[in-house]
Amino acid sequence: MDKVKKLILCYITGIFVMIMLAVFYVPGGNDSKVSRDLAMGQAGWDVRQIQEALGKKGYDLKPADGIFGLRTHEAVLEFQKENGIRATGVVDRETLEAVYQKKSGDRNSGRAALRAADARKAAEPVSRGVSREEVTMLARAIHGEARGESFQGQAAVGAVIVNRTRSRDFPDTIDGVIFQPGAFDAVDDGQIWLKPDQKAVKAAELALSGYDPTGGAIYYWNPVTSTSRWIWSRPIIKQIGDHVFAK
Repeated sequence: MDKVKKLILCYITGIFVMIMLAVFYVPGGNDSKVSRDLAMGQAGWDVRQIQEALGKKGYDLKPADGIFGLRTHEAVLEFQKENGIRATGVVDRETLEAVYQKKSGDRNSGRAALRAADARKAAEPVSRGVSREEVTMLARAIHGEARGESFQGQAAVGAVIVNRTRSRDFPDTIDGVIFQPGAFDAVDDGQIWLKPDQKAVKAAELALSGYDPTGGAIYYWNPVTSTSRWIWSRPIIKQIGDHVFAK
C-alpha cells in the first residue's frame, strides 16, 4: 500500500508542477510577448508581461496581476505620450515595440521614485469626482452579486450600477442605487458586507472610469434562476457569463 500511496503522490505532484508551468510559461520568448492588442478589461499572461515591462521603465504597476485595469490604462497612456505615440491607452504593435525597445530615454530609478510618490498622492480619488468610498461600496456590491463571474462579468455588474446612477428612473448615487429596497440580493442577504477581493475592486474602478461591456444595460439577472415575468419583458442586450443584461 505504501508504494501505491507514493505513486499516487508522485502522480499528483507531477500534475501540479505541469499546471504551474503552464500558468507561468510565456510562449515564443521575448519576440512574442504579446500577440494581440491589449486594452482595458482584458486579462492574461500577456497583460502581466506588459505590466512587468512598464514596471522596469519606472511605472508603478506592482504587483503585475495580469488584469488590464485603470492603473495599467493610465500607465500606457502616459508611456505613449512620453514616447510620441498616439495616446489611445491600447497596447498596439507600435506601443509594444516601443515598450521593449532599449534606449537611453527609459526612466531611471530617480524618476521612478518620483512617479511612485505621485501615485501615492493620487490614490484618492480614483478618478475625477469618484471617491475611494464609492469604489469600495461598488466593489462590495460586485463581490456580493457576482464573485463567481469572470472579470468582465464582474465589471459588467458594476457598469449596470453606474448606469443606473445616470438614469432618471434610479437614484443618482452609488449608495442610493445599491441600497434601493429590493434592488440587489446581496443587500437583502447581507453579502454586501463581505470584504471584496482585488478582482472586484479593479472591476469597480473600471466601471467607474466608464468601462461598460454591457452596452448601456440597467438590468441584469440569471436566466436560470429568475422567476420574475416582468424582468423578462426588458429588451435583452447580451449575456455575459451567467447573467443576462438588458435595458
